[in-house]
Amino acid sequence: MNTIVFVTVVRHHASDAELALAPVDGEALLTHTVRGLLALPDLDLVVVAAPERCADSFSAALSGFEKRCRIVPGSSLKHAFDTVENEIFGNPVFLVHDALRAFTPADTVRAVVDAVRAGSPCVVPVLPMADTVKVTDAAKVITATADRASLRTAQTPLGFTRETFLSYVDKPSLEGAHTVAGHPDAMRVTNGFELKLAEAIAVAGKEEIL
Repeated sequence: MNTIVFVTVVRHHASDAELALAPVDGEALLTHTVRGLLALPDLDLVVVAAPERCADSFSAALSGFEKRCRIVPGSSLKHAFDTVENEIFGNPVFLVHDALRAFTPADTVRAVVDAVRAGSPCVVPVLPMADTVKVTDAAKVITATADRASLRTAQTPLGFTRETFLSYVDKPSLEGAHTVAGHPDAMRVTNGFELKLAEAIAVAGKEEIL
């Protein structure tokens, strides 16, 4: 295998799994996520960890992708890996991707994969912090302005060697990770405004193909 991707709903809110099914240009956000990943020719397998309550809906959203996509009921990354471990051979690049980052450009995914293949055991796409960051005290009073020069916002996919992937599954940590340039289109789609942006990205992508 060259590359295997585990797609998960990185849970910040209870409704995040349902958000993966939100319609964008007539299809679920999750459908766009997996289709974009499968467009990469050296990607062998996409494993989607589907929360139990949404497993049937996830399967419906990914109908037609069965040849290179496996849906594993259960939201645990470890459970998803354990389910397909016997199908993984060689030393592929392991990726972990947030289901809600549906429009991460192919170039960003390739940059992560290339960095792992070049010797980085753990890779994260990032963007510089654009906003001014303020520090507040317990009374919610601003006490300082943080230096944002070294601050970055992390995106996905995260890239790993087999060893670092297994370590991440056991104890998630990105300390010591190498970084590559992220992309604004790789935003996490979580609200109405971001859904409108995602709709525009999806329509623009179709126009480029035409």
